[in-house]
Amino acid sequence: MNVSTPHSPTTVRTFAQQLSSTRRGARLARLLAVAEFQAWQVPPSVAERAEQIVAELAANAALHGRVQGRDFRLALTLDTATGTLGIAVTDTRGERRPTLRPDRAPDDEAGRGLLLVHALADEWGTDPFPPSGKTVWALLRPATDAPQG
Repeated sequence: MNVSTPHSPTTVRTFAQQLSSTRRGARLARLLAVAEFQAWQVPPSVAERAEQIVAELAANAALHGRVQGRDFRLALTLDTATGTLGIAVTDTRGERRPTLRPDRAPDDEAGRGLLLVHALADEWGTDPFPPSGKTVWALLRPATDAPQG
């Protein structure tokens, strides 16, 4: 006799958009991401962190990853089985790999974006995007309310 165990269907939702490497493109990336998070019913605790991460990564792509006439790409994924949200921003400046700089002075006007990403994401990193770009990505998982034991 064969016994099958029920499996919940795994659905991965995706969104991807090319955007101009400008301040307006970075702002639009954040607005589009917020709309997707609402449509996907991402929990507010995850969506709020994700909105900040998208804003930082898109701003970095428009400012530091910009090549005249080239766009950056925003990609979002949601694994509905685990609630894990993925954010990836790809630009065309692969030689300019981002680095975490915890030595920033409190009065520095710039340079804290990746510190925010580091603080808000459960995981983050960079990958080369051949032939000449890079992708900065972040993963966010829903908080678990289970007691630690």
